[in-house]
Amino acid sequence: MATATAAGSTVGFKPAPMALLPPIPLYRRLLRTHRKRLPREMRLLGDEYVKSEFRAHKDVENPVHIIGFLTEWQMYAQKLEGDNWLEEKLDKGKIDKMSDQQLGQLHELMQAIQKQGREDE
Repeated sequence: MATATAAGSTVGFKPAPMALLPPIPLYRRLLRTHRKRLPREMRLLGDEYVKSEFRAHKDVENPVHIIGFLTEWQMYAQKLEGDNWLEEKLDKGKIDKMSDQQLGQLHELMQAIQKQGREDE
């Protein structure tokens, strides 16, 4: 009598990893997605942030950092292209892994968004 094997089960199944876009096509995709999906004020803030982050990481040589950077931005683009990103909260695990500099940047971004919201009212 045949029995189920691990190969036939879905337990532990992980989808195939996504192919990472090279930096320039990803950069263009992000700006294009901002243009199509964000209101003007959010687009301006988002474009400025994307541009500064890509400029700041232009000379990074550590492959682990490069892959992490591109992966996070690609996941951001995919979320933005869908509709489930509104009101989404940051994953606590990712926040816990952030450096002090990254937390500072996140705080500055939050303040800019809040300031923009107050100006729109």
